[in-house]
Amino acid sequence: MNERINCLIIGSGPAGYTAAIYAARAGLKPVLYTGIEPGGQLMITTEVENYPGYPQGVQGPQMMEDFRMQAERFDTEIRYAIINKVDLTGPIHKAWTDAGDELEAHSIIISTGASAKWLGLESEKRLTNNGVSACAVCDGFFFRNMDVAVVGAGDTAAEEAMYLSKLCPTVHLIVRRDEMRASKIMQERVKNTANIKIHWNTETEEILGESEVEAMRLVNNKTGEKTTIPVKGFFVAIGHKPNTDIFKGWLDMDEAGYLIAKPGTSKTKIEGVFVSGDAADKVYRQAVTAAGTGCMAALDAERYLGEKGIV
Repeated sequence: MNERINCLIIGSGPAGYTAAIYAARAGLKPVLYTGIEPGGQLMITTEVENYPGYPQGVQGPQMMEDFRMQAERFDTEIRYAIINKVDLTGPIHKAWTDAGDELEAHSIIISTGASAKWLGLESEKRLTNNGVSACAVCDGFFFRNMDVAVVGAGDTAAEEAMYLSKLCPTVHLIVRRDEMRASKIMQERVKNTANIKIHWNTETEEILGESEVEAMRLVNNKTGEKTTIPVKGFFVAIGHKPNTDIFKGWLDMDEAGYLIAKPGTSKTKIEGVFVSGDAADKVYRQAVTAAGTGCMAALDAERYLGEKGIV
């Protein structure tokens, strides 16, 4: 199969589906490839209470189903397949699916997102959304007035611990080494917050609980001493990996792999290629901000295709 597409959207989730809604309404006839995880990180999220328009909250998968149906309502073609290779030499860009199909596109919107890094514990996977989370801003509200833990040593972990300290009596910050990687100012804030308890040289051996988090078993990697501490929430803040590997060598990205857009736009350094959502956002990482950048990317693509006389 070799076809030419006006607007190819790579990846789903809030960014991809929003881009599709705007692009379809503008007559760009977008084709969206969902990628390996249709709906993105929200498919492993339970209750979403901070997205406008859902006053009673909504389950993450249901929210993504609503986004998908809205995109299809305006005749977005959604394909459940993976793009695993691109050639961004222009003006017509090329992409290949995992089945070997070759696509040609006048414009590409990247919305491949990012994936949270996990510790790799069986209990962590089993209790995800039942006390285990990778986003304190998303889920911290559900643990107010409860003791919680945060794993990590960087700015993200420090920020999540600070956020949770306003909601929870005690926040246990688990740091693998005897120092943090966070910026000096964030370290000082954490150390000066009375209800954040830092566990140095410590790793999580197990998260305890059958159907929900009840406690964690920690081990001191210097002494071997083990301790069990009751907590109701366990937040993993050891980083995210943007799903941008196929764009290496084509687009500018930072040392972590986040794509770099021209300030105030969704434009990459290659004409006709735009980026949205968590593939470029390592700061906010919220569904509502991802949707906003999906809108930006579709509007930028519409202007680009209009100027080229393609639509």
